[in-house]
Amino acid sequence: MDIAVLGTGAVGRAIAARLDELGHHVVVGTRDPQATLARTGPDGMGNPPYAAWQGEHASVSLQTFGEAAAGAVVVVNATGGGATLEVLALAGADNLAGKVLVDIANPLDFSAGFPPTLSVKDTDSLGEQVQRTYPDSRVVKTLNTLNADLMVHPASLGEASTVFVSGEDAEAKALVTGLLESFGHEDVIDLGGIETARGAEMLLPVWLRLMGAFGHAKFNFKIVR
Repeated sequence: MDIAVLGTGAVGRAIAARLDELGHHVVVGTRDPQATLARTGPDGMGNPPYAAWQGEHASVSLQTFGEAAAGAVVVVNATGGGATLEVLALAGADNLAGKVLVDIANPLDFSAGFPPTLSVKDTDSLGEQVQRTYPDSRVVKTLNTLNADLMVHPASLGEASTVFVSGEDAEAKALVTGLLESFGHEDVIDLGGIETARGAEMLLPVWLRLMGAFGHAKFNFKIVR
């Protein structure tokens, strides 16, 4: 399957590497590929230079956001929540129309320091904003409730845990659920329409405080029923 992953940070790299490992044709999207490859130091989040990662994943190409989205069947938004709408605008509405748009981002607001709050909540969500802005795309919210490594290697926890999907299009959710299962997720709960992304995104304040209590991010929620 042709898949574009928008974002070169830890989440984008983890998703792209796993999809590539599973045999998909993966393109990573960035603003300026040459500038991304030219960086020699860590990025703003402390990730090693992208060029080093690229050298280990030669089959994953790097293109502009628009070029990556244009050639994909599935587009994964792996950018930060604060940049999501800007990045998708750069990808282009025409390049996103009709496609499954997997939104992993969280609307984290660091303006008051750490831990962040949410810039949108209760009566709206980032997932809904994406769907409203790109009504011709089939948005599926998922994987925003766990860290990058566990998104793609959930079995490393040693027991099954839970992830969620939200979206309006049943076929899109089924396709995304299949991808999640190929990553190793055994318990995928369909919460319903895209408005249910509010609940998934509002788990982040709890997640952040659990990370503070544990001192690490290797954990996930498990719904027992």
